[in-house]
Amino acid sequence: MTVGPALRILVVAPDSPASADARPEAERQAERSRLLQGSLLENGCTIVAVLPADALPGERVAQLDPDLIVVDAESDARAALEHVVLATRDRRRPIVLFTDDGDVTHVSDAVAAGVCGYVIAGLAPGRIGAVLAVAMARFRHEQRLRRELADAQSELEERKVVERAKGVLMERQRLGEGEAYARLRRAAMDRGLRLRDVAQRILDVADLS
Repeated sequence: MTVGPALRILVVAPDSPASADARPEAERQAERSRLLQGSLLENGCTIVAVLPADALPGERVAQLDPDLIVVDAESDARAALEHVVLATRDRRRPIVLFTDDGDVTHVSDAVAAGVCGYVIAGLAPGRIGAVLAVAMARFRHEQRLRRELADAQSELEERKVVERAKGVLMERQRLGEGEAYARLRRAAMDRGLRLRDVAQRILDVADLS
């Protein structure tokens, strides 16, 4: 299964252990990483880089500009996610976590931080495509909701400013509510400004007088 247009993926994976005693663990991690990356490629993805979580500055992420970040955390998923979330705080990106860490006590925190997919013991190629597709759809949905919320908040703030400016005009020029609003609209049209901008100017002048 492919996930539509080729996704540019940044893979965040643990460093290989340095000590000789940890060689079996290093081999296991390397095999896990090969399996994950192979599955991503089989699903039509492009891997732009493979980086350790503790060497993931936000500037590097911005430079790579991936469509999605895949976190491969065999264990200690929370620590890996903290680095990724910090690196993407200036620009949110969809994040999918693949882990063998069965501790799900921090799943809620992960989702709140922007993780769109949280998969435990699920590196099968046939499963990864579906996980990425769902993660991208969920991320786009959340982004749309964020924009709608921001637009609603902006509209509410604009209404507050316009209402205050109407009140100033009504009080100082003895206008009715409809007439005060009409005067605001006319001023905005004549000057090619937004209604909120004209209202704010009236408030600024009122504060100085």
